[in-house]
Amino acid sequence: MFFSKKKDLVGIDIGSSSVKLVQLREQKGAWQLLNVGIMPLPPEAIVDNTLMDSSAIVDAVKNLGKSLSIKIKEAACSISGNTVIIRKIKLPAMPPEELEDQIKWEAEQYIPFDINDVNIDFQILEPDEDDPTRMNVLLVASKKEIINDYVNVFAESGFKLAIVDVDSFAVQNAFELNYDSQPEEVVALINIGASILNLNIVKGGISLFTRDVQMGGNLFTEEIQKQFALSSDEAERVKLTGDQPDQEKLRGVIARINETLSIEVRRSLDFYNTTAGEGRVTRVYLSGGAAKTAMLAEAIQDKLGVPVEMLNPFRKITCSEKEFDPEYLREIGPLVTVALGLATRRVGDKW
Repeated sequence: MFFSKKKDLVGIDIGSSSVKLVQLREQKGAWQLLNVGIMPLPPEAIVDNTLMDSSAIVDAVKNLGKSLSIKIKEAACSISGNTVIIRKIKLPAMPPEELEDQIKWEAEQYIPFDINDVNIDFQILEPDEDDPTRMNVLLVASKKEIINDYVNVFAESGFKLAIVDVDSFAVQNAFELNYDSQPEEVVALINIGASILNLNIVKGGISLFTRDVQMGGNLFTEEIQKQFALSSDEAERVKLTGDQPDQEKLRGVIARINETLSIEVRRSLDFYNTTAGEGRVTRVYLSGGAAKTAMLAEAIQDKLGVPVEMLNPFRKITCSEKEFDPEYLREIGPLVTVALGLATRRVGDKW
């Protein structure tokens, strides 16, 4: 969003439970992994996509960069949920530079805030099939105060925030880097973090439909905490390890939350099917830490009736096995998908 010269940067995903960092290098059309790491955040550091404990987040970003000996000081991050507005709109056909001048006024009717209080970005998608004098444009907006919060956190962490992306589009970058889909194939990319679920339906490299739902892996922790009378930390440990004497009861708890999340995914896809008309989803790719929950992929597959698989963000990434354990990368892949998608960006990218 902010600069012009193309330079390498690091992708840093600030989620509600942890900070993830990925650094890539592009050489002759191939991407090489240079660095990857995860640093946990304390509970309540981020609530409803708002940075509540900036000092804890600053410490996490700073310590992660230090532990990985990151020399590059320019970074990309992403936002989602109620902090960002994404709209696919139709406008009179015009060159990008002309739209650059007019987008603020064109966007005003689609933004439920004072237009002077938001940052706006856009991408021209394709001409309108029904009316060649018009074009489809993807409009993205976020409140300036939210962007400023992130800029300040990165500055205090020793980084310069060069690009602010959107979680759903960062996942799409990671997907397109690693998978070859057919031009007419419609896929759903579902990123399930601790507190938010991002849905992005994609066809031929174009995002057809996005939706963010305020639910995620914390549902499992909260229900385990309630059912087994545990502290939040103990419940999180049980969720991750499955270490609980009453295995039958634990499986029942996980199955109930899997059902809740699966129903929400199906509801979102049903909404897309009734409004978009661009073709039905034929495959689903999951990412995000909560996507690793036992039997969740199977539950979503049963609800949707289409194949569901885990997105592997390292599928086509080269790396030294002396430096990176392949098993470790498989383990953390779902957690760092957004960060890896961000790491493909370069300073000066328009989108």
